[in-house]
Amino acid sequence: MLLSTKGEYGVRCMLDLALHYGQGPISIRDISKREGISKNYIEQLFIRLRHAKLIKSVRGPKGGYLLTSQPGGIKIGDVVRALEGTIAAAHCVQPQNSKDLCERISTCVPYILWKRLTDKINEVLDSTTLEDLCKEGMKLSKHRLVHPLPFQI
Repeated sequence: MLLSTKGEYGVRCMLDLALHYGQGPISIRDISKREGISKNYIEQLFIRLRHAKLIKSVRGPKGGYLLTSQPGGIKIGDVVRALEGTIAAAHCVQPQNSKDLCERISTCVPYILWKRLTDKINEVLDSTTLEDLCKEGMKLSKHRLVHPLPFQI
């Protein structure tokens, strides 16, 4: 399973908001400069993140975007699912496809592997918060996190 740029860039943008948590609304322009992602693409990502109630917008000259919760309260799994949809290692494991399951599912050995892998992926994503990643980033840089982010997710 590969994440698309929606998931990858979305997590980066959310980390940017987490790193600036408590500093007021952050503009897409500032995030775009720091992350090297086009403003238009960030706007598309933020529409989905707003619908998922992970961020909120503030209008006006000092407007921008804020996290709706503290960084420790936002799971990476929620961010990725808001942008990518269901996270699964194989098509047959996706919950929305249960009615279309393969007729061999009850005897399919690879399905067992794909299900375990999917469960582990979701376990890691759901047990990791924005705050956790910010702390990991700070450990990598030893003093403070410098943009662009020096680590991959």
